Amino acid sequence: MQSLNYRKMLQQLCGYVIILMALYWCTECMPLAVTALMPVVLFPMMGIMKAGPVSMEYLKDSNMLFIGGLLVAIAVEHWNLHKRIALGVLLLVGVRPSLLMMGFMIVSSFLSMWISNTATTAMMLPIAHAVLQQLKATEVQAEERDYQASAHNNPAFELEIRQTKHDIINEKQPPVDTKTQLENGPRKLFPENGDVINFASWFGFAFPNMVLMLVFSWLWLQFMYLGFNLKQSFGCGMKSDRDKEAYAVMKTEYRKLGSMRFAEGAVLTIFILLVILWFTREPGFIDGWATVLFNKEGEFVSDGTVAILMSMLFFVNALPTLLNWRVVNERMPWNIIILLGGGFALAAGSERSGLSKWLGESLAPLQQIPAFAISLLLCLLVATFTECSSNTATTTLFLPILASMATAINLHPLYVMLPCTVAASLAFMLPVATPPNAIAFSFGNLKVIDMVKSGFMLNIIGILTVNLGINTWGYAMFDMANFPVWANSTSQP
Repeated sequence: MQSLNYRKMLQQLCGYVIILMALYWCTECMPLAVTALMPVVLFPMMGIMKAGPVSMEYLKDSNMLFIGGLLVAIAVEHWNLHKRIALGVLLLVGVRPSLLMMGFMIVSSFLSMWISNTATTAMMLPIAHAVLQQLKATEVQAEERDYQASAHNNPAFELEIRQTKHDIINEKQPPVDTKTQLENGPRKLFPENGDVINFASWFGFAFPNMVLMLVFSWLWLQFMYLGFNLKQSFGCGMKSDRDKEAYAVMKTEYRKLGSMRFAEGAVLTIFILLVILWFTREPGFIDGWATVLFNKEGEFVSDGTVAILMSMLFFVNALPTLLNWRVVNERMPWNIIILLGGGFALAAGSERSGLSKWLGESLAPLQQIPAFAISLLLCLLVATFTECSSNTATTTLFLPILASMATAINLHPLYVMLPCTVAASLAFMLPVATPPNAIAFSFGNLKVIDMVKSGFMLNIIGILTVNLGINTWGYAMFDMANFPVWANSTSQP
């Protein structure tokens, strides 16, 4: 009885820590990373875990993967390779309103696959702003030509038009906060999972979902802001003056980059090699190179190993050195690494105290609800929560609970963990939801109600598409029909 009471006390103490950290993350009364360090202090003092095992949770293999990926992103940004890609694609798709919006969306989605959402937004918005400025200036010029006869007889009217044109062209852009944030993926809460979630499997699930969401989001924004006049939107026929002017702006920006330098080519080569190695390490349908060469007796080489190996090439003394530690130290979001470690520490503490098992058993009545309804409801909950909390903090908080719940009701853990991980990034309604939203809002052309009206439907589109994915190709990819053996027991720190 005493042992049972002691176990309950540990569960209550661990629950208190989780609630306290959730409140701190939501209110940001302390920096997110500082809050993430609380388990290092509270878990040993409360007798939940010893200090050594807690501290080890803050630098695991998953963190090495994130560090390696961030080093690649920093190299791409440092040599402006992302800007060359963005402008090249925009020049290719054209400047008609619908095509231009499609081009910006495609480029942004592609770049955010490899660099942070915040860095992508900070780079793309000034380009979009410059193009829109030129379009406005061209419209003013057109109006000036249309009313030239009237302006000739009314000097005051002509002066007003010219002053308006001058104000538009010389409008200054607001400063952009380039603070980097890494969006978090599903943890390896189940150490015996056989590497079910790796780069190739995640890409195979998420990429079709991204394409679907991109198409439906474009249709919604097209309907909301441009209508469906295909002739006007897609521009059948000759290009207008405003199209030529906008094209000239992007062409000028592209020419400023000059020809591709050695460093850009080297970074691009390393980047492509990294992606190829990630895809072929453990593709799933055949043995990958890591299995053949290193992993016959166990998983020795992971995606993190590959990421660190390739990112080390940036520091080789060549002409020029692609990266130096000063640049890395300035741009590396160390706070995110600590934040992820805090999530691992919470998961370990919940498991050691028995809180995860208790939560899972408490949610057992959900077994009476159809699985697809559980996934939809949880995605709605996570998407709502992430509007007022960081994406990483949201996944850190929810995924251990979802894993325990799924195990308790005999549901494949990935069936709820994958869609809820994606749902944690569906924060489109409020300026404070994510740094990219804040950057867009800071340009002064949006009102909160604008973001709410368009963002609400984008959230719904995201939830529906990810649940479509988990019930179709994702269901087959991860064998969702059968409860996996590796989910029978979670990690024991």
